Amino acid sequence: MDSQLLDKTQSEPNLSIIDDDSTVRNFVSTRTKRKRCEDFDDFRQEMKELFDDWTEKQNKQLQKLFPILNNIQEANKGIEASITFLAEQNTEFKKKIEQMELEIKKKNEYIAIIEDRLEDTLRNSRKTCIEIRNVPVESQETKEGLVGMVDNLAKTLNTNLTKSDIKDIYKSKGPTERKSIIVELSSTLTKEQILKSAKAYNLRNRSNKLAAKHLGINKFADTPIFVCENLTPKASRLYFLARDLKKTKDYKFCWTSYGRVFLRKDEQSPIIQVHNELQIQKLINE
Repeated sequence: MDSQLLDKTQSEPNLSIIDDDSTVRNFVSTRTKRKRCEDFDDFRQEMKELFDDWTEKQNKQLQKLFPILNNIQEANKGIEASITFLAEQNTEFKKKIEQMELEIKKKNEYIAIIEDRLEDTLRNSRKTCIEIRNVPVESQETKEGLVGMVDNLAKTLNTNLTKSDIKDIYKSKGPTERKSIIVELSSTLTKEQILKSAKAYNLRNRSNKLAAKHLGINKFADTPIFVCENLTPKASRLYFLARDLKKTKDYKFCWTSYGRVFLRKDEQSPIIQVHNELQIQKLINE
């Protein structure tokens, strides 16, 4: 038994087998490394070809885009030139508009001056005139008949008015059933006397104020009449708006004097002369 084990241990190894196995291992290892290297080279070559192909395609695309980009650049230059031109035109137009606005402002100021002068002229032409409003229309009216009506009114008011005090008299035009009698008197003193007398009469006779019967008109005798200044169209409009303002904003006084319109909030407030509609609008917004 021991001799057999000894023979086995002392026997020479099979070197040929070992060499063969080593050779196989070395061969396998060597072949594997060479294949990986070749595969990497192939992969690299393939990637290079793909990249070259992609680069070539990109270059072709860029070659196509270059003309488009050039056109865009040219178009942008044209747009910039147009914008510059429009900006210059806009600046020029702005200057012209400013000049026109300045001229319009000057013309409006001049028109306002002319309107004020015209208003003064019209006001002066009516400074001795009174107006009897809401007078019923009678058939076949004459100047003598109108003078008779004013004479009856003067007697009612107990004023010393003679025919010589009446320079002119006429009725307003229009198709309405109620018209106004315009009376041009000899002086502003006579005019103011009649206006004050009419106001005082109505205050004394609140239940029997001035009416058509006080003019000697029997038809529609109880139609109320109103004795006031003969205002210009502008003043009449302002007086109408001022009376409306008096109601809506609780002003205590609204009156006319020598063709001008006045407002007053109360006895302690300052007197306001109304010059235009814009002024009334400002008073409404306060």
